[in-house]
Amino acid sequence: MKFGASSWPFQWDPPYEDTIRRVAGLGFKAIELIAWNKEFLADVYTAPKIAELKKVLSGEGIALSQFVMSPHDLASPDAAKRKEAVEMFRRVVDVGVALGSPIINSVACWPFGNARAFPRITTKPLVQTFAAAFPGNLNWDQNYKDYVEALHTCGEICRDAKVWYSLEPHPFSYMANALGALRLLEHADSPAIGINFDPSHTFPMGDFPNVSVYQLGKHIKHVHASDNDGVTNVHWRPGMGKIDWKQFLQALKDVGYDGVISIELEDVPGVSRGTNQDAPGLFRNKTATDEFVAETVAGADYLKNICKEIGIRVE
Repeated sequence: MKFGASSWPFQWDPPYEDTIRRVAGLGFKAIELIAWNKEFLADVYTAPKIAELKKVLSGEGIALSQFVMSPHDLASPDAAKRKEAVEMFRRVVDVGVALGSPIINSVACWPFGNARAFPRITTKPLVQTFAAAFPGNLNWDQNYKDYVEALHTCGEICRDAKVWYSLEPHPFSYMANALGALRLLEHADSPAIGINFDPSHTFPMGDFPNVSVYQLGKHIKHVHASDNDGVTNVHWRPGMGKIDWKQFLQALKDVGYDGVISIELEDVPGVSRGTNQDAPGLFRNKTATDEFVAETVAGADYLKNICKEIGIRVE
């Protein structure tokens, strides 16, 4: 098993070369890179930039564990938008392969491709009424079938490219918990589709992380690690919330997981959220501060100590 880190809490917006150097300098063995949208994918991940990023990754001796992008229109009720989203995903795979990533990651889509129809779960403890409103004339069965069909196509694109497609559960999405993940994997029916498991997304939906690991088993291809309160999906340092990390890591060991655990702290002091006020979270740092770095290293060390205690070998 090896520990990595997500790039975006260190540096929300590009350039990412110094972020790669910073993460590698902290002793992490892997990093994730991200494209936030279609324009970002086209403008940032040009052929010269991909070559430059690969050179930095190689020079720092750090692996790219995942390339991340989430085309939410894969669940749009509009067939033309779904088709466009699939073609955009094809471009995502091309970029990921060019970068040398073995995994392409997306957060699972929300019904009708509309994440904004659901309130942010981080507001749940703060409001008197917490609800999502939908009109009564929507065809939910057809929307799920349309999403499944689009996912199957994306899985085939990844299979042909010889990479994994790791879907990530998220509150209120079509993959909000472990059983929803198993249902979606079964229906999408592609051997190239697996799971990027993030316990901070499923724990507040009522799942115990270690139980989810046993349920998902070999479907888990990548792991995000952050702690939370069990009510919202805040991403705190492991050891600072309610997740039982010893049970979680033991479950990963028991199911034979030996991939990357990527530290993803999105709600701790000093985290980068760029200057875009639409980005979720309380902090607006362009580049993560030393306080954030200390939180990240402390979280990784906490998990590494548990790994040592229960006999998990860490690279």
